[in-house]
Amino acid sequence: MERLNAFDAGFLDAEDADPHISMAVGALAILAGPVPDQAEVVETLGNRIRSMPRLRQVVRRHALDLVAPEWADDPALDLAHHLRRAALPSPGDDAALFTFTAEAMEPRLDRDRPLWQCWVIEGLTEGRWALLMKVHHCIADGIAIMHMLSGLCDDGDGRTYVGALRAARTVEDTASAGAPMTMNPFRWARTIWDAASAASGAATVTIGGTIQIVDSLLRAGPPNTLNGPVTTMRRFSAVSVPLADIGAVCRQFDVTLNDVALSAVTDSFRAALKRRGEVPHPRSLRTLVPVSVRSGNRTDAVGNRVSVMLPYLPVDQSDQLQQLHTVHRRLEKAKSSGQRQAGSYAAAALSLVPFAITSRAIRILTALPQRGVVTLATNVPGPREHLHVLGREVIGMVPIPPVALRLRAAVAILSYGDDLVFGIIGDFDSFPDVDDLTAGIARAVAHLAAAARQPHPGRPALVLIESPPGDPIAR
Repeated sequence: MERLNAFDAGFLDAEDADPHISMAVGALAILAGPVPDQAEVVETLGNRIRSMPRLRQVVRRHALDLVAPEWADDPALDLAHHLRRAALPSPGDDAALFTFTAEAMEPRLDRDRPLWQCWVIEGLTEGRWALLMKVHHCIADGIAIMHMLSGLCDDGDGRTYVGALRAARTVEDTASAGAPMTMNPFRWARTIWDAASAASGAATVTIGGTIQIVDSLLRAGPPNTLNGPVTTMRRFSAVSVPLADIGAVCRQFDVTLNDVALSAVTDSFRAALKRRGEVPHPRSLRTLVPVSVRSGNRTDAVGNRVSVMLPYLPVDQSDQLQQLHTVHRRLEKAKSSGQRQAGSYAAAALSLVPFAITSRAIRILTALPQRGVVTLATNVPGPREHLHVLGREVIGMVPIPPVALRLRAAVAILSYGDDLVFGIIGDFDSFPDVDDLTAGIARAVAHLAAAARQPHPGRPALVLIESPPGDPIAR
């Protein structure tokens, strides 16, 4: 039997630490054309689901958690427990779809069964219907889940997704990437020296990143309503922006897609703080940004292969171009600080500790009332071409993150076709303005795109923004 590693099992332990959360992630596919009947859904999707081992397996835990849980085939797999059907109330607009999505994501998945559910949702306007897939985070991270979902499509086996990812290099990667084998003893000495130097440098960077991560978790930011206990109820909203607009901003201001996305998130959360009558502070929005550490040939592997960065998003700045360049600078600083390497090493180190200890430690730590991190923003690259399910075109796809660890709202970002899609889930009581958050993101992207298309001869003003005398909170 295959066992869960400590990192994957940690999502189960984190869920156990707070009775108000579910550590499931999801994706909402919106399709054109007539909704299929249930028999067609069960026959076609059922066969595809049975071909994916994790979707027909259950988690078996051991007494006292003395050893790690294991994946075991469910001998009584009944798709009727997992493939469900729902109809939206009139008028069947996007607001009704998002309300249903929030309610479907609220309850925890039944651990006596495989940890997933799938809804066929009918009653949408304009002849549309939807497919909602909900999967526990212990099964896979965002990229792996996208590959699993592509396997449910008529034309998907994962090849339409990310072809290559730049994973964080580990000490082992560095040490093994040297010259080919040789019989020259002087070459041996040089190889050992190079490997030792690389390991020493990597260790120095990793230690620095570890210190920064621990500091981020222990240092409380200024009190605000974005962080705190959550209820069991959720609100959900989503918005799509043209990738062409994002591309124009990237080219004009020499930034990345992730920079633009997080800059738009920054401006929207700044507006949220002001709506609440709170003053946006430089340390108001420490953000958990997951980073993939998958190698290019492991994009379809199940499990979680992520590290983290923990930058402050500059909600204290009112100018959107200044926000954009500050986000870019801080992300570059975080990438070089060792935070990604520290997260990877911490996950690997968990496997060296007896599982009973790591399990209890994760439950204790995730139950603590941390105030250092305020939100999550995760970016998952999706397919460039539209997919099809049961002969119907997937005209839109929306990502759904979890809410946990006292983070009252979380943002998932997904590229699909010609769009970049933002999905935001929030605690029901704390974020009645979740629709305003998505609307604010759309406005921020439109504003940046308009600025990018204006002539900027020499861009002298932007040079001053990109090269400030110092950023006291770039760590």
